[in-house]
Amino acid sequence: MRTLITDVRVFDGERTTSRANVLIDGDRLAEPDDRPVDVEVDGSGRTLLPGLVDAHTHTFDGSLAQALTFGVTTELDMFCLPGNLARQRESAAGHDDVADLRSAGTLATAPGGHPSQLMGGIDQADAFGGDAVGAFDTIADPGQAEAFVRARLAEGADYLKIVVDDGAVHGTRLPALAPETVTAVVEAAHAAGLMTIAHAITAREVAIALDAAVDGLAHVYADAEPEDPAGFELAERIAAQGVFVVTTLAYFEAISGQVGAVDHAHPGNLRNAVHAARVLHRAGVPLLAGTDANPFAPLHGAALHRELVLLTEAGLSAVEALAAATSVPARHFGLTDRGRIAPGLRADLVLVQGDPTRDVSATGEIVEVWRRGVRQARKSIVD
Repeated sequence: MRTLITDVRVFDGERTTSRANVLIDGDRLAEPDDRPVDVEVDGSGRTLLPGLVDAHTHTFDGSLAQALTFGVTTELDMFCLPGNLARQRESAAGHDDVADLRSAGTLATAPGGHPSQLMGGIDQADAFGGDAVGAFDTIADPGQAEAFVRARLAEGADYLKIVVDDGAVHGTRLPALAPETVTAVVEAAHAAGLMTIAHAITAREVAIALDAAVDGLAHVYADAEPEDPAGFELAERIAAQGVFVVTTLAYFEAISGQVGAVDHAHPGNLRNAVHAARVLHRAGVPLLAGTDANPFAPLHGAALHRELVLLTEAGLSAVEALAAATSVPARHFGLTDRGRIAPGLRADLVLVQGDPTRDVSATGEIVEVWRRGVRQARKSIVD
């Protein structure tokens, strides 16, 4: 199948071309030529984007299909139990009507540590495909680090997520990995060729993750008040160490109770999270758009469009926000075949009405989605 999209504005993941023709040849992008095409799509007044990448999700049955409806062609999952992961991988590999998937598999946490306290409310039969809630591997001390990483490799993990969380942000106390255990896990993962991403939500937890030399952070820190100089100092350190940060502002908005709400009493409130994203951006830290989408809230697919708006409220330009959901996560997660629009890359594309390079909310005005060159049937979207 050859599809030509004509007279379209193109954001290629890094820069914008005001008018161009883009050719889909099979599952790849190609240079337009004079050969016949099977389908021609009018791009006038529209913008073509690379397929969106959500850099922090938790994938369950139905999640990948919902994500693709909203133009998210790749999800980077941050915790998925083995039975569920095998099922989602099979779906993503064999079907073009769902988003593609990369996953951390089973995350590293202390026995009884986060997210154990959250999992009782999830229907294990529906969500985990037979995996028993609470039965996932944990790690108690540095001596278990190498075996834990080997198990993740056997599970097929693409990278490793490490929880550095004592429960304070959840208003409770939870067992947490000791700093020396975090360091041992990072070292074992790096020796095995796995990138490491830390779940750390407070400034103290982020410092532990940085001491251990993690590659990325799964959230912005959200306990530093805007006037607290510690937040600025931490941003400078993150930048100096070359660590990327997945923003998950939509998650902080969701736990605040309603869209636009700011719970000043909550240690993970939206105001602090948006401020942290602003400070990190000014410090030159690479920001990746991610939502922490899960079975409840935020919602798969839809939340990434809200994340882009929140990123512009944190000071990113519309183009910078779009890059945070396309080329930037692709680069940091080694997805060399996507995240940009260029000949030879996967034909993962989103066509939207209007110009999201000026008003990023236009990403929600989806006209067409292609995943691996397959044009998706448009479905009714209810916000």
